[in-house]
Amino acid sequence: METLAMHIANGIIDGPVAAVFAAFALAVLAFCVLRARSDLDDRLAPMAGLVAAFIFAVQMLNFPIFTGAVSGHLLGGALAAILVGPWVGALCVAVVLIVQALVFGDGGVAMLGLNVTNMAIFGTAAAYLLVALLLRVLPRTPAVLAGVAFVASVVSVVVASQGFVLQYWLGGTTDLGNGLGGLAATLAGSHLLIGVGEGLITATTVVTVAKVRPDLVYALRGRRLTRPVSVPAVGGVR
Repeated sequence: METLAMHIANGIIDGPVAAVFAAFALAVLAFCVLRARSDLDDRLAPMAGLVAAFIFAVQMLNFPIFTGAVSGHLLGGALAAILVGPWVGALCVAVVLIVQALVFGDGGVAMLGLNVTNMAIFGTAAAYLLVALLLRVLPRTPAVLAGVAFVASVVSVVVASQGFVLQYWLGGTTDLGNGLGGLAATLAGSHLLIGVGEGLITATTVVTVAKVRPDLVYALRGRRLTRPVSVPAVGGVR
């Protein structure tokens, strides 16, 4: 039985489709570089380095799921998006993927555009869009921030896994069994579990940083967390 992982190996997707996504990834990353120039400052630049190092470490851990038929790993896109923003966050994840492919052989070099698209672009974008929407309408309490980070992480990982399904539908060269629907369901289910683990890590990390240095959390834009309002009991006794 084939072993699937978030990092796509050479030969899984045909050359023309891989080339199209490589061009797409390159264009998006170039746009991210332009937008990131206005975000990077003395506070964000060191944080970006720390985020990239953390993502590199957690992505080296692979988890077998469903009796070893599927494996996956933490992505870090949601963490990057919340702490350093979508533009710098996407670049952090992309740099990690490039180093892993070129130095450690994790993911095919010819498939690099596919992997960057799924994990650095799709995953990070999905996470930040959800975070931006929820924090616009919800109070910025520690519990809410933790919940938002958790949900964004789960959604980010699942979206990234479905990016592979799209690419396989366009140019898959290897029979992975169970058909396209079965593949989508298998990857969604396995990465939902991985997303839960990533969500717990992301929520804990983000809330810890936000309590100490809210100015370092891009999603908060320097605004401190608010405490839940305590309602006094009858008679004025809390």
